[in-house]
Amino acid sequence: MGRGPWLLQPCLCLSGLSLLFSLAPPSLGMEVMAPVTVNALNGSSVRLPCTFNSCYKVENKQFSLNWTYQVCDNCTEELFLQFRLKIMNKQLDRFGDRVQFTGNPSKYDVSFTLRDVQLEDEGTYNCYVLNPPDRNRGHGRIQLKVLTEEPPKRDSTVAVIVGASVGGFLAVVILVLVIVKCVRRKKQQRLNTDDQKTEEEGKTDGEGNPDEGTK
Repeated sequence: MGRGPWLLQPCLCLSGLSLLFSLAPPSLGMEVMAPVTVNALNGSSVRLPCTFNSCYKVENKQFSLNWTYQVCDNCTEELFLQFRLKIMNKQLDRFGDRVQFTGNPSKYDVSFTLRDVQLEDEGTYNCYVLNPPDRNRGHGRIQLKVLTEEPPKRDSTVAVIVGASVGGFLAVVILVLVIVKCVRRKKQQRLNTDDQKTEEEGKTDGEGNPDEGTK
């Protein structure tokens, strides 16, 4: 692992709050979490993290994952890593054998590591996740910045302490939001099932059971 995959910055707190606000509205789809930007030193190895929340257990027969790369925002996405029953490395000429899947889908982690980072590796990395019965596909987007030299050291003690405190609070809030969403979804599924049963029973009474007044 290289020396600079993630660089802690004071803006960690703001990015954490942004993440909280983005997760706050309840939705039917899963949430995918990935850093907006990852910095790496030229020649080092870097892990591009991507995790997701889902109300359902990951089943390999249904779960799917795509990692794509874009040189620029308007450029075509190039598929280089895929999960269909198992991990499949597409061996793009751009990356060769430098891509290694280091996540664990059963633990909702689909991260990968890029070895021997080159300046040409800069760009946008897209993480697409689908975990049925979740209907919507989750999307994470990471901008990789390749540095030619390590940035000057700074005293980030305060930033680390504040970031850790805010991060712990956010983790609790996000967990509560996920639990509430799952409870609501499962409750709605039960209501839909009960409505369907009631409708079927009504049809049966109307077609096969005569009214008591006509007996």
